[in-house]
Amino acid sequence: MKYGVVGASGKLGKEVINIFAEHNHELVFTFDLQGEWIQSAPEILIDCSLPEVFDKMLSFARTYNIPVIVAPTGLTEENMKNLKDYSKTKPVVQSSNFSFGIQILLELTKIAKEKLPEWDVEISETHHRFKKDKPSGTAKMIQDIFGEKKINTTSLRLGNVPGDHTVNFAGLGEVISIQHRALSRRTFAEGILMSAEFSLKKTNGFYAFTDVALEK
Repeated sequence: MKYGVVGASGKLGKEVINIFAEHNHELVFTFDLQGEWIQSAPEILIDCSLPEVFDKMLSFARTYNIPVIVAPTGLTEENMKNLKDYSKTKPVVQSSNFSFGIQILLELTKIAKEKLPEWDVEISETHHRFKKDKPSGTAKMIQDIFGEKKINTTSLRLGNVPGDHTVNFAGLGEVISIQHRALSRRTFAEGILMSAEFSLKKTNGFYAFTDVALEK
């Protein structure tokens, strides 16, 4: 595929470019702090930037009329509304976490929630010092499993940790911990590649990475 990356010079953007190159896909468009570079019209746009760049990213998607994969966390309600409006004409895959393993953590958490309704629950997450949003988008995804029940979340910002998430369930005599640890950003880039391949098979629609993983 011919693809473009918004946030190409960032850590995730660079990892995405490396993974896509391994699969012989062609980078034809980038936008980052250095400006805009274009070789030809992209067939799909990957957003690895920040919420502050959202409007610019979506304007590129509309210009080329192409599917978009959206990775930034911390998007506003208005951002999400605009994405869903755009998805009526082109496919959109949006997720706070593109790790396949996180999808397993979410499913295991749902099982534990149903089986252990009286147990105490706490969420903990650790990310690199440069991550701006707290708690993480993934922690919010875990929280969503519990609906209106507010689950305490502990957030740490340390060093260069790509992403650790743990859900602890505790009874009076035992503890169950469901943990996922990302060892590198490669795992997220692989999920983004899966999402890109998925979206090119669709006509339109708003999808989460869960939809991509379930079709795998």
